[in-house]
Amino acid sequence: MKLNGHAMRPIWVDASDGMICVIDQTRLPHQLEILKITTPDEMAEAIRRLVVRGAPLIGASGAYGMYLAAIMSAGLAEPDTALAAAARHLISARPTAVNLAWAVNRMLSGIRAADSGQDRIPAALREANAIMDFEIDNCRKIGNNGLSLIQQISSKKPDQTVHILTHCNAGWLACIEYGTATAPIYAAFDAGIDIHVWVDETRPLNQGARLTAWELDQYGVPYTLITDNAGGHLMQHGMVDMVIVGADRVARSGDAANKIGTYLKALAARDNQIPFYVAIPSTTFDWTLQNGVRDIPIEIRDPDEVRYVDGLHDGTIARVLVSQAGCPVANYAFDVTPARLITGLITERGVCAARESDILTLYPERAC
Repeated sequence: MKLNGHAMRPIWVDASDGMICVIDQTRLPHQLEILKITTPDEMAEAIRRLVVRGAPLIGASGAYGMYLAAIMSAGLAEPDTALAAAARHLISARPTAVNLAWAVNRMLSGIRAADSGQDRIPAALREANAIMDFEIDNCRKIGNNGLSLIQQISSKKPDQTVHILTHCNAGWLACIEYGTATAPIYAAFDAGIDIHVWVDETRPLNQGARLTAWELDQYGVPYTLITDNAGGHLMQHGMVDMVIVGADRVARSGDAANKIGTYLKALAARDNQIPFYVAIPSTTFDWTLQNGVRDIPIEIRDPDEVRYVDGLHDGTIARVLVSQAGCPVANYAFDVTPARLITGLITERGVCAARESDILTLYPERAC
């Protein structure tokens, strides 16, 4: 995507030294800060701290973390042991998003298959680049496939705005290019459809307020920031035409884990007969899970993410205590929306109902 007129991605390889550069998403929208990642441990910490975040991006970040592990292990007596340890550490950084484990395990297999220690480094870089390119192409196709859904709504209300609600950030910052939930929005905007996006603030880390709103503003898409609890009211009063969200893991049954609060939006959408779509690449499916509500692991994060809020004060990003110090907190990062509440899944292979039989129609190779 373009930032201030210049093409930019949230992660790239520094041409001067082969290390990995990332946009620190914890500083946005107030500061554009670039961090250089030089070790797999630093990458794991960047993933854990949400410097990089979003299922496709943390998959790519994990892949580049394994590339750094290949560099560090090249001169060791037991490089495979070091690579396996790096893989475990990277995967443990975020337990819910399945893209991370998928990418890291693919990298581990690809590196081990290389002929020698020195061959492993360029092989690892090629594989990490291939994973990133695969995710970017998936998001482009998701945008094309989701565009038709917005066009259908627009055709039913000519000369009127299509209002889309989204939750959290599933844009290019989370997905390298295009986004998942935002990809159809960008495609519709580029096609000249009159659209407007309701952006949930997405507490406690405000990814909607800090990131989605910033992205849409950069692209020129009309949007309005709302509190997390305003969505139901808007739906009741006919101010939302559809909901599009991303996901961090989707079971083969269609149950979808996304940022905490998504389930409540799905309930409100069902009560008001508003279509609710989940936009995901194939790498977000967990084909081993049947019951997402029961089996998808839900990350519980630092209580201080709820107790404090970060914001700009006198030109400096400052942290402010919201609750009383030491207030007991349960900080569940995700919830699971049951497939029965999801109108459809927007994937790189097309749109399907959120049920196993329809998903397998798009992915027949996963039938067994």
